[in-house]
Amino acid sequence: MIKNNWNAALYEDKHAFVWQYGEDLLQLLNPKQKERILDLGCGTGQLTEKIATSGSVVMGIDNAPAMISKAKQNYPHLRFDVADARNFQVEQPLDAVFSNAALHWIKEPDAVIRSVHQALKPGGRFVAEFGGKGNVQAITTALETALQEIGISQPQALNPWYYPSIGEYATRLEKHGFDVNYAVLFARPTPLADADAGMANWIQMFATAYFTELSHQQQMQVISKVEESLKSTLYQDKTWMADYRRIRIVAFKL
Repeated sequence: MIKNNWNAALYEDKHAFVWQYGEDLLQLLNPKQKERILDLGCGTGQLTEKIATSGSVVMGIDNAPAMISKAKQNYPHLRFDVADARNFQVEQPLDAVFSNAALHWIKEPDAVIRSVHQALKPGGRFVAEFGGKGNVQAITTALETALQEIGISQPQALNPWYYPSIGEYATRLEKHGFDVNYAVLFARPTPLADADAGMANWIQMFATAYFTELSHQQQMQVISKVEESLKSTLYQDKTWMADYRRIRIVAFKL
């Protein structure tokens, strides 16, 4: 799993779109009163709390201690724990596992699917959205080109994300005992907050894996090169856009 030094304050201040766009995913989840539900990769807890308003018994887990600490501050009446999506355990079988914008951070998808499967009761559902094939392709290409220009020979090896096609992910789910009821891949160009600083904020929030060996000066140089190369395509009306493509799935444990 990618170790990202999550900045919970920057996440909440400039990247609220992560959970705001996830709100309509709750319609697919359709949580019901007294259902036991896990929010997998809950971040700072906003969608966990929305699930709880349905009367469900909900818990959030995330592998980032900073995110869980902030979630506990935000919603002290709910349970949040630090846990790894690849090997988490639950006390009782769940009616549903929900996940928004988390699974593309884990390059061991089979381990995640196995953990979700074992956590669900028979007939339980897995409802998730995450980055799909082609997600942030323009940003990734610009980043890796800029890194090559400053002497990083194989920047592709630093890529922290897993963006599968529908066919690949549905096949993995079926292999591990799920019946895939719904799957869709769609483009969702996403405006970034803070006008001119939007792309820099996004890179500093989500693409830090590319920068682990760089000085601050080199990081700023790379970000500047990315902005320059993307301005004609992803900067519109004084707002930066992220070229998101999302995959959504609903699968039931057989």
